[in-house]
Amino acid sequence: MAHKIDPELCIGCGACASVCPTNCIEPTEDGKYYIRPEDCIDCGACVEVCPTDAISPEG
Repeated sequence: MAHKIDPELCIGCGACASVCPTNCIEPTEDGKYYIRPEDCIDCGACVEVCPTDAISPEG
């Protein structure tokens, strides 16, 4: 199961992208971040570093 980022909670800090081992987290046009679910390996590294708890399991 992949993770997802809640755009309402994301502050665009990029901490999640900096720790992602598969580089599946990318910035969006509005400065927030998005996780490509097809490349997410569900390791949870991004969840651990998110300062706003904006990342949760998809589903």
